[in-house]
Amino acid sequence: MSPDAGAALREIAFLLERQNAPTYRVRAFRRAAGIAQQREDLDRRAADGTLTDIEGIGRTTAGVISQSVRGVLPDYLAKLRAEVRAPERGGALRERLRGDCHAHSDWSDGGSTIAEMAEAARWLGHDWLALTDHSPRLRVARGLSAQRLREQLDVVAELNGRLAPFRVLTGIEVDVLADGGLDQDPELLAELDVVVASAHSELRMEAPRMTRRLIAAVSSGQVTVLGHCTGRLIGERKRAQSTFDARAVFTACREHDVAVEINSRPDRLDPPRELLRLARDLGCRFAIDSDAHAPGQLDWLANGCARAEECGIDPERVINTRAAAELLAR
Repeated sequence: MSPDAGAALREIAFLLERQNAPTYRVRAFRRAAGIAQQREDLDRRAADGTLTDIEGIGRTTAGVISQSVRGVLPDYLAKLRAEVRAPERGGALRERLRGDCHAHSDWSDGGSTIAEMAEAARWLGHDWLALTDHSPRLRVARGLSAQRLREQLDVVAELNGRLAPFRVLTGIEVDVLADGGLDQDPELLAELDVVVASAHSELRMEAPRMTRRLIAAVSSGQVTVLGHCTGRLIGERKRAQSTFDARAVFTACREHDVAVEINSRPDRLDPPRELLRLARDLGCRFAIDSDAHAPGQLDWLANGCARAEECGIDPERVINTRAAAELLAR
């Protein structure tokens, strides 16, 4: 049974994002999906070969539509589905995840609306998604001022009214400043459901200062998750990991009930396994997060689940195996 044309085009966009395909390709399919949903003449145009006369429909997207309206699984979608392989490890843990503590929208440096991110998370079977756009200091990522963040809270409240029982949790990825302070109004941070604290600058700071910086952040009483703690990048873009006293930082995380993030982005996979094992041995809790900037990237959680399993992390210590109410009761 073939999905309808709009659903097929949206799934293709999702799977392309999961593969980290170029943005222009993803947008072409997502734009075509929107057009397909609004047109009532797709059957006729598919029959007479005039789909490409519609602005925004190209040869490839027309092929997907033509096969969909005939009740045939589009070849392009079948190919992408076949390329998506279940992870050899981590699958059991992935099934236990109820949500994702770290995701971005087009309010900062993400490429999709809050609603698109939420719909994708719900489609993946999640019960909730924490929206964690950047804080104001990260101007290159269009970080949210206190005023913009308050406006976003209103948008999330309205969206939750439409998506219930699925829930978008309010949140932020707050920048950890050089002195360990947090880049947002403390009173506003206290109103949020999830606060991911991450260092994005001065990552080559000498180890003693970086240690004090991270400990100050996780000891603030306002942080839920310590994000991508070493700041490393792997793959095509490489960046060496920050150096700090990991034992001291993870001990502070444990003492202040701050989860250590297992970042699932293929270009991060942060922290390295030896640090994950250290955090495990120290009794830390963890958050397996996608750090998604597009809907398809939400499915990167499988990467983090595989690493957690490899490092022997008990699923009971992963905070996003919990329902939203249980998570917020921490």
